[in-house]
Amino acid sequence: ETTKRFHGDWALWKATDERRTQLTWETPWGTGFPGWHIECTAMSLGAFGDQIDIHTGGIDLRFPHHENERAQSNSLTGAEVVSSWVHAEHLLFEGRKMSKSTNNVVLLTDVMAAGISAAAVRLVFLENHYRQQLNLTWDSLVAAEQTIRRWSDQLTGPLNFDAELKTEISAHLLNNIDTAAAVLALRAKEKQLAKSPELRANAIATAAGLLGLSLVSEPIEVTAELKKLIDERSSARAEKNWQLSDQIRDQIAEFGFEVNDTSSGVQLRRAIVPPRA
Repeated sequence: ETTKRFHGDWALWKATDERRTQLTWETPWGTGFPGWHIECTAMSLGAFGDQIDIHTGGIDLRFPHHENERAQSNSLTGAEVVSSWVHAEHLLFEGRKMSKSTNNVVLLTDVMAAGISAAAVRLVFLENHYRQQLNLTWDSLVAAEQTIRRWSDQLTGPLNFDAELKTEISAHLLNNIDTAAAVLALRAKEKQLAKSPELRANAIATAAGLLGLSLVSEPIEVTAELKKLIDERSSARAEKNWQLSDQIRDQIAEFGFEVNDTSSGVQLRRAIVPPRA
């Protein structure tokens, strides 16, 4: 680009012609539109002001995009705008980069249609440090959903705060946002308190609150036909007719649900049915 005085310069504003008619503005330098980097300076300063605690982005944006954005924002404000830049590694799915060309794009709606909650997706991400490349798979999503359901089942009765676990998790998060270590701390505490259901529930609730994990099951609309099957299965179990009980359970599964017998009664949940290639 012969208009550059130095090869490392970048465009703050780009000139346009009659071929581009949208998102252009008249300026003292002619009709044009913002450069790629100045767009983000304008948006971040406009949305958050001149002091940003954490600015995130993919590892591919570190240079030149974020270096240029930093130079622009600091020049405008006269101070260091961003306290910490956090760059995440790329996400793979089943060992491949997501792309339309390989038909490998998975949306959150696809995951939830498979009976996997948003909390499970969040847990998978939390179990991986942001600086490590994550290979997301259906198996890892299913495992996370099973963990979320196990934790949710343990939250019964009044709950108290686990101050010791809060301190441990907070230390991990303050250490370069080490969410993976924070989740491991919860798993260790859960194992340690295996014989103390009330204390274990306190630990799970405390960690879930700190990590933003919703452990509340979504409400399920039970149709008359489905309720009839549930009642028939309960009667079969009361009569110790296990064969009939299993048959009815399979019928319920055909509706896309699974049943879980708890001390407080029958619990109905969406079946986990991940798509397979």
